[in-house]
Amino acid sequence: MTDLDKVIAVTGIGVVSPYGIGLARLHEGLLAGKSCLTQTNGIFPGFEGTTATVGDLPDFPPRPNIRYSRSDRLAMVAAEDAVAGFDRQQAAFRESGVVMASTVGGLSEIDPEIARDASAWYRQNGLARASSYSVARVAASVGEHLAIYGPTVAVSVACASGAMAIALGANMLLDGAASMILAGGSDALCPFTMSGFNSLQSLDREPCRPFDRNRKGLNIGEGAAVLVLETLAGARARGADVLAVLRGWAMTNDASHPTAPQKQGLGLADCIGRALAMAECGVDEIGYVNAHGTGTPLNDIAEANAYELAFRGRSRPVPVSSTKSYFGHCLGSAGCVEAAVAISAIRSGAIYPTLRLTDPIESSAVDWVKDEVRHQPVPTAMSASMGFGGSNTVLVFGDAAGSAAA
Repeated sequence: MTDLDKVIAVTGIGVVSPYGIGLARLHEGLLAGKSCLTQTNGIFPGFEGTTATVGDLPDFPPRPNIRYSRSDRLAMVAAEDAVAGFDRQQAAFRESGVVMASTVGGLSEIDPEIARDASAWYRQNGLARASSYSVARVAASVGEHLAIYGPTVAVSVACASGAMAIALGANMLLDGAASMILAGGSDALCPFTMSGFNSLQSLDREPCRPFDRNRKGLNIGEGAAVLVLETLAGARARGADVLAVLRGWAMTNDASHPTAPQKQGLGLADCIGRALAMAECGVDEIGYVNAHGTGTPLNDIAEANAYELAFRGRSRPVPVSSTKSYFGHCLGSAGCVEAAVAISAIRSGAIYPTLRLTDPIESSAVDWVKDEVRHQPVPTAMSASMGFGGSNTVLVFGDAAGSAAA
């Protein structure tokens, strides 16, 4: 194995967000400071009078096939976008692997009617729709859609799932499981999930305010993103355009609580340290952190504490922002959508501010990016993800030019 076989290149990025299809649309929306969070009434069964703020995709087309849930279709469109221009008839592509994350899967397809008369609901195409319920169906749908028959893996570890799919995909490349991996995640808005977060009193009825002292909770969003990963050796051999390199990654668990993060942020801090070590990257090299930043009282303080620990000794505070303030928390797809944001920041030299951040949590290690876009070189960026059960995943991306000498 050569050094080039150990470097993970990103050669395709597909995104479906409230801004539209494509990384360019995502970048343009963030650059304009456009919030996609809107209020809607009665989104959860049994809470018809309740107002919720969500980041949805109202113009996404209806399902053409009853076997594919909304989460499946979001994933399929993102994957199609990621491989635009690829020669999909080559054996190497057909033998690619698929690693897709989801927490909702086809649960979004369950109607309230199933609780009233389950037998009638299943007779009226319910059984066919039930085939899409499994979160594993999202990964299988991408493979079916693109006629890929390599290894297929489903990931579901709460809100760190999307980032973990990318980390696992990178590990599979290094292990030789496939020469190309499509890694990402997809989740649709789901009444069941909304009701769950509502019962935990984690939702903000207004647009969320990550890392603000007056934060009240999160907003749920939906979307999908897929990254095409291959070794730098493989990418160069086929003359591929390298968009970024995945310099390092790590996965840890707080081993602390089923829903609450560890208060001191120990698990995430450890994850950051491991990812930096793998990337052979010092704390001063990180030009931007796309934070998990949900806007909940517990998560944001734990995450801020993690940055205090992980970036101790840095010569200047690290720039940090949360793009969930634009389009909400996309659950199982959050980590891969935000990985795309981190790569966009590297490629454009733009750091997107956290919206509605007026009174930030005090942190000596963090430079909270707010008010306006910062235009500056970002050769290395980090994306951090946290999830229920204490799951953490950190990804460190570098610019493609930095891979030229590898």
